[in-house]
Amino acid sequence: MIRICDDLEALSYATAELFTAEARQSVTDRGRFFVALSGGETPRRTYELLAQEPFRDLVPWQNTHIFWGDERCVPADDLRSNARMAHRVLLDHVPVPQHQVYPMVCNCSPREAAAEYAALLRGFFADGHPRFDLILLGLGENGHTASLFPGTSVLDEQQRWVADVYMAEEGVHRLTLTVPAINQASRVVFLVSGYAKASILRKVFEDTQDPSAIPARLIKPAQGKLLWLVDRDAASLLSS
Repeated sequence: MIRICDDLEALSYATAELFTAEARQSVTDRGRFFVALSGGETPRRTYELLAQEPFRDLVPWQNTHIFWGDERCVPADDLRSNARMAHRVLLDHVPVPQHQVYPMVCNCSPREAAAEYAALLRGFFADGHPRFDLILLGLGENGHTASLFPGTSVLDEQQRWVADVYMAEEGVHRLTLTVPAINQASRVVFLVSGYAKASILRKVFEDTQDPSAIPARLIKPAQGKLLWLVDRDAASLLSS
């Protein structure tokens, strides 16, 4: 399903509303809300809105558990850190218990760090299915999402929930939820904004080539819901 919003502000407000609704419903149904956040610039405004009234007081933060979809193996205070951004604009301003915030941390080798995060997740999802209530994702201009990049071996991963990937052009290792882990979520929401994303968004919906060439096309929740929240600039090249 795709929903087209007028601009980034409208997209961000819609995402904050959805986040709040999913959190409240999850806590009502199961007593907790498990969400995996996205990095990048597009969700920043959503996080700012969630840290403000009315959303700040509507989200059941005491029952919310915060995870991440991916992270760069950089120090916690590095400007490239997804967790740093989320803390500065959201988590430092809402009453979520800090012991319920689980950043991806590379204090060892990237592969070991991926295994440690997967072990953390298995402690919450003991039934063998990492069923997040909500996963927020972005879309890169090359079709990547989380740290699932075209041409990387992580796209073929079928067993691990978390994997490491080395991006040579950045000179940085990354950790990422894998395709099978993401596809177990109850709801996955892509946030896409700006005309720079229009071409790749059209390919996501209209291209017939190998889906692994556009990793975002591999995201198809097995028993959950998939929603694309996009603004009019990003949707400007869609045929309908």
